[in-house]
Amino acid sequence: MNAMTEHKNLRLPLTSAGIPVTAFRQIDVEYDAENKVLWTFMKPAGAPCFNLGLLNEIRRSDKRLEINRGQVEIDGTLYPVDFHVGASRIPDVFSYGGDLALFRQLISSRDREALLHYARLCVDTLQHRLESFKTNVTTISLIQGEALGGGFESALASHVLIAEEHARMGFPEILFNLFPGMGAYSLLSRRVGARKAEEIILSGKIYTAQEMFALGLVDLVVPTGQGEAAVTNYARQHGRHLNGMRALFECRRHTQPVSYDELIGITEVWVDAALRLQDKDLKMMGRLVRSQLRQQEARDSGTALEPQELSLAHG
Repeated sequence: MNAMTEHKNLRLPLTSAGIPVTAFRQIDVEYDAENKVLWTFMKPAGAPCFNLGLLNEIRRSDKRLEINRGQVEIDGTLYPVDFHVGASRIPDVFSYGGDLALFRQLISSRDREALLHYARLCVDTLQHRLESFKTNVTTISLIQGEALGGGFESALASHVLIAEEHARMGFPEILFNLFPGMGAYSLLSRRVGARKAEEIILSGKIYTAQEMFALGLVDLVVPTGQGEAAVTNYARQHGRHLNGMRALFECRRHTQPVSYDELIGITEVWVDAALRLQDKDLKMMGRLVRSQLRQQEARDSGTALEPQELSLAHG
């Protein structure tokens, strides 16, 4: 039995004041009433990446939390949220990041505005998390598998990052001659310095959870299968001194600010760089997309990938 079913667990309703009545298709939102934890589980359609539909659903859900001032509405009653957790329903995958298939299409058609629209939507989602939804909510990312590219960027935007020991993280974009342009440089450089941030990005290396813990980018590594229980335990332990913890994270925000203008400026650099990619780069992007899809299909069917497939998928 996991942490969500051990405790009083209420489902987030689909309606809220000022928000369109739309059923979520690519996220599950759950509320742990005993520990005041709001969970958002990603379950993207198709490849486990940030497609436009998923991004819009996350934004809509996050906006509800902001409108309700850090509370969740269930059957007309508002309940307090002390912790918000971003996680994934996809086994062994947090997120592969950006929608590479869409990128290839928009780059091939030279559609700068559509690329910029996607990038801005990613930045809006990231910034909302960096600002704790304009509330006092403490944000947690739970990585129970692979978090690559934009997937790792989104996880780094949380106050706390918890990873299961089998998790792997990194930025493979350099494989197709690009860089992670929706927050990676800003977030990494503030945690490990510009030189190490550039090394992480330019290497394309995929790191283990323990390696990221040693770098200070992961806050807690737990045994595989214990991630949700670890989050619940964290909420129980730190719920006793929320005021001090919130103040500390606010100090972090003041001493390591990441402005919206900075993120938008970097996304424009990313869009221009994407439009300079050559055919060989787009072919490599396509190979990575196919490899990631085969990797997911192999997981779903319980079969093993060939070594060369794993090598390409992981950079």
